[in-house]
Amino acid sequence: MNDTKIPAPARRFGAGSLVAVLLFGLAVGGGAAYLVARKGPAHVHAADPAEARTRFTCPMHATIVSDHPGDCPICGMPLVKVGEAAGGASPVDGLANVQIDPQRQQLIGLRTAEVTRGPVGATWRTVGKVAVDEANVHHVNIKVGGFVDTVYADYVGKPVKRGEPLFSIYSPDLLSVQQEYLLALRTRKALAEGGVATGAGDDLVDSARERLSLWDIPESEVKRLEETGKPTKNLTMVSPMTGVVTKKDIVMGHRLNEGDMPYEITDLSEVWVLADAYETDLARIRPGMRARLALQAFPNRTFQGKVIFLDPILDPKTRTAKVRLEFANPKGELRPEMFGEVTLEAERREGLRIPADAVIDSGSKKVVFLALGEGKFQPREIQVGSVNGDQVEVRAGLEAGDKVVTRANFLVDSESRLRASLAAMGGK
Repeated sequence: MNDTKIPAPARRFGAGSLVAVLLFGLAVGGGAAYLVARKGPAHVHAADPAEARTRFTCPMHATIVSDHPGDCPICGMPLVKVGEAAGGASPVDGLANVQIDPQRQQLIGLRTAEVTRGPVGATWRTVGKVAVDEANVHHVNIKVGGFVDTVYADYVGKPVKRGEPLFSIYSPDLLSVQQEYLLALRTRKALAEGGVATGAGDDLVDSARERLSLWDIPESEVKRLEETGKPTKNLTMVSPMTGVVTKKDIVMGHRLNEGDMPYEITDLSEVWVLADAYETDLARIRPGMRARLALQAFPNRTFQGKVIFLDPILDPKTRTAKVRLEFANPKGELRPEMFGEVTLEAERREGLRIPADAVIDSGSKKVVFLALGEGKFQPREIQVGSVNGDQVEVRAGLEAGDKVVTRANFLVDSESRLRASLAAMGGK
């Protein structure tokens, strides 16, 4: 058996290789230790949290927000920190000062107006309807039955004067009363001629005359009866007042009974105007307050009146109360059922005033933007008083000579709110 020696496998790493690996490891470890020693602990190199929260925005375009400095992609202006863009502290919560360059002011149509001192007074506009003055309505009632013989006021709307004939009536009862009155007159005359004391028979005459009066027999008919001494078959009934016929329920030959109302006469020399006042305005409306009425029928005229009554009951559906106004109507131009615009006016006084367009009403507060100069605008909360057309009274928050934004103020308000929100984010 031949002893054959199998050669040993060749080594892949010699002693020299091991030494080289060891030296490389030491070099890497030493380098890492050196770097750590140079740069310090890891937590020292971490970014500052406050720096990470910093935001930058464009002073002219508040929608441009970045987490690092740079230029605005719209206008090219350098971005500034959000706190600086807000323009400083604002006296109104939720709003920030705003700075707008003249070019942008012209672009958005921004306008300002000066706070002035002058007469102020509350005015309210509402819709009113012309109505009949109920105190000037008279119903012609029949107190004795009969038959209509002639109708003089023969249509609704006809104007009549006091004492003018309305209709004539034949009534057996009226004929009988006339005869009784004539008999009383003859009896008194006979007693006087027979030497009876003066005054005898007066009671009988007075009683018969009173009956004629209670039946609304006109005084002219009574005098005619005394002068002629003959009763008339038909008696003419006259209008008790000057006005127009607003209701007619009578024709020739009509049978009238006691209590019937053949006519309604209305005096339109004074009329009412019924207007609606909202619940928020009721505390400022007083009887005697002046009022103006404008109608489409008379576009270049206004009618002057006054408040005479305020309804004590509120309409639950409309949340309004009826205001009754009184207007003189000598020419009959104000016709019932006409609609028009009513303006109520309170007494005038001196105070500060600004255009109504300058006020932004958020519901809980009223704000204006005060022009500080150099394109800076500051929100300012104010207290308002009476409103007179396009002018608003300022009771607190502004002084005479201040300037407030009147146009584009809603754009300024939006930017002010946005900048205030960004400033709040930057402060977190």
